[in-house]
Amino acid sequence: MAEGSAGATGEPVTVDQDAAQQARPRPLHAPDPYGTPPYGEPGPWAPAPPVQHPAAATPAQGTAMPSLAHGTPTLPSAHGLAQHPAAATPAHGTVMPSGVGTPPPYAGGPVPHAAPYVPHPAAGPRPGPHPADQAPAPVEQQAHHGVPPLASGAEGPGAAPGGPGLNPPPPGGPWQRYDPWSAPAPVNGQRQGAKRGRRLLVVWTVVVALVAGGIGGLVGTYLERDGSSSDVELPQADAESAKRDPGSIAGIAARALPGVVTIHVSGSEAQGTGTGFVLDDRGHILTNNHVVEPAGSSGDISVTFSGGETAKAEVIGRDSGYDLAVVKVTGVHGLKPLALGNSENVQVGDPVVAIGAPFDLANTVTSGIISAKERPITAGGEKGDGSDVSYVDALQTDAPINPGNSGGPLVDSQARVIGINSAIRSADSGSDLGGGQSGSIGLGFAIPINQGKRVAEELINTGRATHPVIGVTLDMDYSGDGARVATKGNNGGSPVNPGGPGAKAGIKGSDVVTAVDGARIHSAEELIVKIRSHRPGDHLALAVERDGKERKVTLVLGSADGS
Repeated sequence: MAEGSAGATGEPVTVDQDAAQQARPRPLHAPDPYGTPPYGEPGPWAPAPPVQHPAAATPAQGTAMPSLAHGTPTLPSAHGLAQHPAAATPAHGTVMPSGVGTPPPYAGGPVPHAAPYVPHPAAGPRPGPHPADQAPAPVEQQAHHGVPPLASGAEGPGAAPGGPGLNPPPPGGPWQRYDPWSAPAPVNGQRQGAKRGRRLLVVWTVVVALVAGGIGGLVGTYLERDGSSSDVELPQADAESAKRDPGSIAGIAARALPGVVTIHVSGSEAQGTGTGFVLDDRGHILTNNHVVEPAGSSGDISVTFSGGETAKAEVIGRDSGYDLAVVKVTGVHGLKPLALGNSENVQVGDPVVAIGAPFDLANTVTSGIISAKERPITAGGEKGDGSDVSYVDALQTDAPINPGNSGGPLVDSQARVIGINSAIRSADSGSDLGGGQSGSIGLGFAIPINQGKRVAEELINTGRATHPVIGVTLDMDYSGDGARVATKGNNGGSPVNPGGPGAKAGIKGSDVVTAVDGARIHSAEELIVKIRSHRPGDHLALAVERDGKERKVTLVLGSADGS
């Protein structure tokens, strides 16, 4: 307990040292005899204290605690001293002065006229010197350092704004407001200068970018107009395999082209170009009769293969009634004969490919479908006596066929020959089988391969083709429906050959044939086409009208040599 308290005169208070020593709490650990720096006690296993702001750091032992600014509420302490709630706690063992309301200097409140508090020295030895063991300087010594105490109620030039007689705040030393975790506060001038520098940098960057972009655009425009820019390289697909589906048009063409040839013919009076295809490895080539006809008996025939090889050819046989001819090349090896199909298996709508040399453009490939079957057509007839007229029960196709395609193959989806391209229906001439200059309008006609095969075999084997006949003379000027038998023959005799197929079937002059094998016919040409589509020896069922009555007869086709 204290022996006395401070009076109005501010005399120092005498404190019992033994009582103060006993009042001090004992540390939890014994003092460190080795004086481990910087604290000296307790041992090295004690955790380091947190870093504190210098302004709120705990004062050294024995330092008098200042009060806060005037008007700030205080709390009574255990010794009766007035304390601010936020005042820093003094070091352990510090003897607090008695008396209430005695503010130390730099507290921002009025300074009383009292003697400075002088604490008693702490009892007991210390293991080593410590800054907290030093006694604080008296008020007069502090005043000597530039802050003199003011009388109660007096105002000074550094008075705090809390009221008269207040001490000014302590001067800001280099460590007074130091915060080790905060960045140094920039000077206002330096901050403004840095902002201006950044703004100038941004402005200059934008200006340089705009100028560079403008210059680049002008240079690019100039180079583009002047044509001095670098070469343009366009994107392109990579190389792919040349193999195609065998059933595709490309696949069909790849298999058929090696067996297709282009034929050039020159004679004393005419010349022409056509197409043909290889029949066997002995050099036989099938084509149209009207293709080789200009050569006559002394003209030249040249054959050019798809690979560019050229060879001379000679006529083995030809027939104007079927418009077919066979030529042969010699001394040629590695021939690629084309496979022959069956024209009886062809159906309307089947896909087909035509190959030829239209207008001497070799290896031309076109595609289409079968538009119709058994289309009766006639072609030729330039001689006027009918000896050069051909009668074809043709396959009709919309695959483009043009002059120069004549004699070329019409193949199916398996690259098998089903027809020989022979004629087209053109818009200006009605029909063209002689290689004129009219173009295709999608009406092309091909000789069925079944007929072509039979004729080709006969031409190769005998040099002549045989024609199936019924042994009657027809009236080619009859305009009625059907084919009428003439009233007399070409030589003025009977229109029905004695002992011929027609005579055996009971046909007489003026009879009208209206149907063949149940198919109606409307003209003499159609009857001839139907007969030519068969072989000699085939049986035909005819519908014959006589005197308004129709009857059916059956006959066996005879044979006649072709021309």
